[in-house]
Amino acid sequence: MPRFAPRPSTAAAYRPDYLVDGWSTRDFTVRAASVRGYSHRYGGEPRQDDVAVCWHQPSGAVLFAVADGVGKAPLSHIGATSACRAALGVMTAGLDGPQHDVDWKGLLESAAWQICEQARLSLGLTEIDQIAAEEQMATTLVAGLVRPTSDGPRVQLVQAGDSSAWMLNTRSRRFSCLTPTKYRRGEEVISNAVVALPRLPPIDVKSGLISPDEVLLVGTDGFGDPLGDGDNAVGAHFAAALAAVPPGLKFANDLDFSFETWDDDRTLFALWPHRIDGWSA
Repeated sequence: MPRFAPRPSTAAAYRPDYLVDGWSTRDFTVRAASVRGYSHRYGGEPRQDDVAVCWHQPSGAVLFAVADGVGKAPLSHIGATSACRAALGVMTAGLDGPQHDVDWKGLLESAAWQICEQARLSLGLTEIDQIAAEEQMATTLVAGLVRPTSDGPRVQLVQAGDSSAWMLNTRSRRFSCLTPTKYRRGEEVISNAVVALPRLPPIDVKSGLISPDEVLLVGTDGFGDPLGDGDNAVGAHFAAALAAVPPGLKFANDLDFSFETWDDDRTLFALWPHRIDGWSA
């Protein structure tokens, strides 16, 4: 990859080249980063990915949302941010409600509505226009939460589009995809359908326990495509880099890699459960 100086983002609002976050609770340690890809840096285009993470103190749950603005939609970076913030709001309200649970269908509907409303405001429309919102702000979304339970950490998540989630087993250093969206014949991608918000996909809530030897990963296809099934140089690097919790800036630096022809934005959220033997980051 030739060296070049990144050009400033042409987005009207502030849009940093990358962002990074990380912290620990009694039960979990998290890292999150979103990095502008080489193609967007070279062309002066904004980072279209986004990520949002927060802690719900009453339940001890970690809430997360990862979004990838669709490349052909010129304001998709706004759509990605809107979807992430709406998702965290719905999850927080659900956990604070009488059932202490999340309306996952309502989460995707709320994220879709927020994208449409942001498009109305940004485009100066008198009323919501879903077609215009899709053309201008379409985005993928994976949103969910991990909460401590008596059986161990339990993850729940929903997905719209081709952003994905994985479990990394730190002992075997193997990746398993929780939300497959692309189908491969060898190295060839043979299906790559994207149902991006504000279109609503069928609701399929993924749920399961995280073992003490597993790391939950949620990322955009800028990470997922070069990772593949994890049986390559990218997989080997991240299996080693995430076997223990890295410093936040190193986590972001590892994500800012060059591999063959992949030059898209990259966003990754990672969660490590604190082991019963007293381990913590």
